[in-house]
Amino acid sequence: MRMKMRTFRPDEALFDPAARKKATNVTVNSDLLAKAREGGINLSATLERALAEELRQRRAQQWLAENRAAIEAYNADVDAGGAFGDTLRGF
Repeated sequence: MRMKMRTFRPDEALFDPAARKKATNVTVNSDLLAKAREGGINLSATLERALAEELRQRRAQQWLAENRAAIEAYNADVDAGGAFGDTLRGF
């Protein structure tokens, strides 16, 4: 079975969800902010989700960059000689 580089999902926690909150200032498009407030959107929760997703994507990209050579070598090995257990399975 070949490894696919786009399927990486880190298992470790990205951040401590129990950590205390910290006030901060951000600059946001005024119309977007007004519409978000009109829509009852929780800005802090939305920002936390967006930041966590961005961090998850960047960590995945970093992991792939660090492991690309090993994944490519493994896939080349599988292409050349098959995956371990190919001769044992009955399907």
